Amino acid sequence: MAGRAGFQRLVAEVSLAHVGIILGLEMSRLARSNRDWHHLLEVCALILIEAPSSAYRRGMLRAAKTLVTNKEETSRRFYTQQHPFYCGIDLHARTMYLCILDQAGETLLHRNMPATPEALLKAIAPYREQIVLAAACMFTWYWLADLCADHGIPFVLGHALSMKAIHGGKAKNDKIDAHKIAVLLRGGMLPQASVSPAEMRATRDLLRRRMHLARKRGALLAHVHNTNSQYHLPAIGTKIASKANRDGVAERFADPAVQKSIEVDLALSTYYDELLRDVERTIVTTAKHHDAQTLYLLQTVPGIGKILRLVLLYEIHDLARFPRVQDFASSCRLGKCARESAGKRSGTSGSKIGNAHRKWAFSEAAVLCLRDNPAAQKLLARFEKKHGKGKALTILAHQLARAVYDMWQRQTAFALDTCLHGEGRGVGALNAELDSHGMHLLRHARYGVHHCVAARS
Repeated sequence: MAGRAGFQRLVAEVSLAHVGIILGLEMSRLARSNRDWHHLLEVCALILIEAPSSAYRRGMLRAAKTLVTNKEETSRRFYTQQHPFYCGIDLHARTMYLCILDQAGETLLHRNMPATPEALLKAIAPYREQIVLAAACMFTWYWLADLCADHGIPFVLGHALSMKAIHGGKAKNDKIDAHKIAVLLRGGMLPQASVSPAEMRATRDLLRRRMHLARKRGALLAHVHNTNSQYHLPAIGTKIASKANRDGVAERFADPAVQKSIEVDLALSTYYDELLRDVERTIVTTAKHHDAQTLYLLQTVPGIGKILRLVLLYEIHDLARFPRVQDFASSCRLGKCARESAGKRSGTSGSKIGNAHRKWAFSEAAVLCLRDNPAAQKLLARFEKKHGKGKALTILAHQLARAVYDMWQRQTAFALDTCLHGEGRGVGALNAELDSHGMHLLRHARYGVHHCVAARS
């Protein structure tokens, strides 16, 4: 095939970026066995192929959509678009430090000012039509993102944990931080964080606040059990998480001061119960207006109930942010990246980069999925035998995350049998057992996107 002049010209035009999309008919035979065709797949940005073959479980059209080049992967992680002017903002609650650079890197403005929309618009007025703004994803960025959206100004939210350059200098202050943000933005090296939709942002924050309240309630109930053990009393036979089982618990203790302490714990727990129910009703009502279909689909996953489906809905909010299932699993802190240099591997890194709320949700779902589920218990036992108990639960959470990604993408109900019965060698392996780029693109094109099949080695 490579000996044909037409094919050589096609590869050359694609390599020179003169061709963006290739449309072909009856290509499944070549895609199955031809090495030159696989080379063409590797250099293309996107291939749409008609007439899928039975050799591909979901068809080449589906698989080709997920092919990603290294250039595209880099552009997603960093903001690389060019502008005449770049503005870095070190943002605080009441003040902000601005640094505006031109394309040559010359400083045009470097000033501390009040953190108000009026002050910002006045400062960038001479450059407003050709400027891009960037700030780190600290807790005060909401108004800045909304202001830029209202006025049509490009805005980039920097990933604070990944912005190592800010922490690398000998001196650190607002003036230096603003300049370094602008320099990273100008050089195309500013790691991006996701800007959550304004209409879902407040409900997401309320859901996170609900988690804080739930943990407070859990700490109160844990203090009751700890006090009971401290005084060496018989175990409390009923679950005091239920209000009906709290009667007579304080009277178990002889000391009046201890009784009062337990009464305070139980009274606060009862108040938290009512508060949490009210908050949950509000969130569920709002979530049905935002995305009722996805909310229903999430509840079909074993282990995901009323609260976990809300957490996943608002912490993911847009699956298109993750072009590959590997990107999604990594953002959920369910995979570690290999750390290597000169061909030598020295463990893993990046375990804290990702969304902690999604990590918690899938970890909880993995545990809850095991209840009254012999198939999941059997799969966990197999993982425990090979990887140990702690890592086995993480692998199960990883598979559930991949299943949710596939289900959300297809907008169909969860298929438990397909999820639990993966295929191929290395099913369930963590990303650390792969190379630095995850699954190879050619293998992805060859095998297609399987339902909840864990990363292949």
